[in-house]
Formats: sequence, structure tokens, C-alpha cells
Amino acid sequence: MPGFNLTSSDPSNFILMGIPGLEAAQVWIAIPFCAFYIIGLLGNFTLLFIVSKEQTLHKPMYLLICMLALTDIGMSTSVVPNTLCIFWFNLKGITVGGCLTQVFFLHTVSVMQSAVLVTMAFDRYVAICNPLRYSTVLTNTRITKLGLVGLLRAVLFILPMPLLLNRLQFCANRIIPHTYCEHMAVAKISCGDITVNRTYGLVVACVVTGFDLTLIALSYGLIITTVLRISSKKAHQKALNTCTTHICVMLTSYTPCLFSYMTHRFGESIAPQIHIFLANLYVLVPPMLNPIIYGVKTKELRDKVGKYTCRM
Repeated sequence: MPGFNLTSSDPSNFILMGIPGLEAAQVWIAIPFCAFYIIGLLGNFTLLFIVSKEQTLHKPMYLLICMLALTDIGMSTSVVPNTLCIFWFNLKGITVGGCLTQVFFLHTVSVMQSAVLVTMAFDRYVAICNPLRYSTVLTNTRITKLGLVGLLRAVLFILPMPLLLNRLQFCANRIIPHTYCEHMAVAKISCGDITVNRTYGLVVACVVTGFDLTLIALSYGLIITTVLRISSKKAHQKALNTCTTHICVMLTSYTPCLFSYMTHRFGESIAPQIHIFLANLYVLVPPMLNPIIYGVKTKELRDKVGKYTCRM
């Protein structure tokens, strides 16, 4: 890689360092990052294309899958292209406005994704516990409205984050030891008091993640109770299979998110490289795995993918 440095010369801008201590290896680290990103984009855009083309898939469950695909695309695209520019072209400079925009967009999409997962859990609850009312309780219009409510909630919760960052004082150190602008990563380089930022970030994480996981746990508690009452083994197995896909998606989405959050705030003894790798896995792995999980586990979707693949 050439030794030129294309970092910003404007002292008012921020500098994203990438992965501190692994600068020499970043050009190679970028290869799997790029591969994961491309696979994720191809998978999610394929889902969106097939669902939009197939009239038989215009159902609440597939509308939710499309919403999840859009959040996956938004999450990875808000981070990965900029990260690859840092790794491959040494483009480390980012304007304050650009940094705050990235903070807002990334965290908004993350909260929105959590809302989609909660709605998916509710969808499975109605499908298993009240199957006769499914078509009346969950319509495409109602799912769209729930999606808009989730988006509004995300915007209202996250909008204060860039505003709180904008009020901080940044002195000589404007170097962010990260691959992208994450709320606390930016706040920590401030020379002012960041107590409000820490508190607000913790409150949002606890309220949003805690509330959403509680609703998901409640939904699956009711689902398990209903399934255990089913006497037929075949029906029992069918009911459990309908939940497996959603559980896998939740694990791929929430696990790296929670690990990244915990290490960033409470893992002071953990090496910075681990913090950053976990933060990048959070925006890379779920968008790559989610369309694969749905493509493999959902028969109707798998058949449609096969149909379009055979045409090519």
C-alpha cells in the first residue's frame, strides 16, 4: 500500500484511526470486511427483489423481513464504505457534521431494527396463539403503521445523541480510535464533562434494549405455553419450526450488539482492538447472516429464490 496520507488537514475535523495497533494489517483486514458487506448487500437486495416481485409473498411476515433487510442495508452502509476508505486509502478525516450524521443514522437504524424484531415476535405470537385471528389482527397496513411507529421512536430516542455531542468541547485531541463515529467513542475524546452523554447513552440502551427484549421474552413465554398444550407432535413440531428462524435472527442481531455495548462501557481491561472488532462485527455479521437464515429456513422464500436462480 502506498505511504501517502490523505487525512484531513482541517484541525476542526475529526480523524478516524481505524484499528489502533493494527495499522499495517488493515489493508488485509479490509478484505473480509468487504466480502461480508457485499454478501450482505446481495442477500438483502435479493430478498427485497423477490418479495416485491412475488404477489404471493405480499404478507405481513415478508413485509417484516423486508423491513429487517432495509435496516441491515442501512446499518452496514452507514459504516462499512467509510471503514474501507480508511483501511485501503488512508482517508481518515471526517467533518464534525459528517461524524454526527453517522452517529444519528447508525444508532437510529439500530433502534429501528430492534423494533422490527419485536414486531416479528408479536407476529409469531399471533400466528401460533391466535391463528384464526391472524389475518385480521396482522394486516399489511397495520404492519406498516407499526414500522412507522418504530421509526418515530428511534428518531426521538437518538436525535438527542448528536445534539449532546455537538455541545461538547473538543480540544487538541480530535483523534477517534475507531473505524466509525460511535456515540461514546466520540464523547470520550472530549476535554469536557461527558457525564450527560454517558447517562443518556446508558438510559437509551437500557430502555430500548431492555423493553424490547422483555416484550420478546413475554411473546415467546406465551408461545411456549401454547405449544406445550398442543397434543399432536406434528403440530408441536410445526409450531416450533415457525419460531426457529426468528430466534436465529435475534441471536445474530442482539448478541454482537450486547457484547459490543458491554465491552465498550465496562470492559476497560479489554484491548481496544477487541472493542473495535466487536463493534464492526455488529454492523457486518447480522446483515450478512439474516438473509441467509431466512433463505434457508423459510421454504416459501427458498422456493422463490430457486425459481429466480434457475431462470438466470
